Amino acid sequence: MRALARPLAWLLLLALLYVTVSPIEWRPMTGEPANIERFAAFALVGFVFVLGYPRHWWLVLAIMVGSAFLFELAQLIAPGRHAHLKDALIKAGGGSVGIAAGVVANFIVGRFAAYILWTRRNRRTLS
Repeated sequence: MRALARPLAWLLLLALLYVTVSPIEWRPMTGEPANIERFAAFALVGFVFVLGYPRHWWLVLAIMVGSAFLFELAQLIAPGRHAHLKDALIKAGGGSVGIAAGVVANFIVGRFAAYILWTRRNRRTLS
């Protein structure tokens, strides 16, 4: 899982950069408000990053929050784009929520795997 999640996370982050600084007409639209799209996109990337780097979630948090603000600043040099602090905060919030969800998912999966291993070992000794 980690072997797939790591390159996918970096590719998704590059895709976010591209979408953030490309002309506004090229931005994919889901029909939802732009703030929901921003939040969800960064949440997804944060989640995938934590799946790839589960022991380094603090570093992932720094990457996601830093990217949110740096990508927003990059819009200052992109023609036809604008940078807003509110947008960066929404992106950083989405990344943070995705990371938190990833940490919880990793914890649950880890506990479930430990339980399965424990029951297999003890089933042999109890029988």
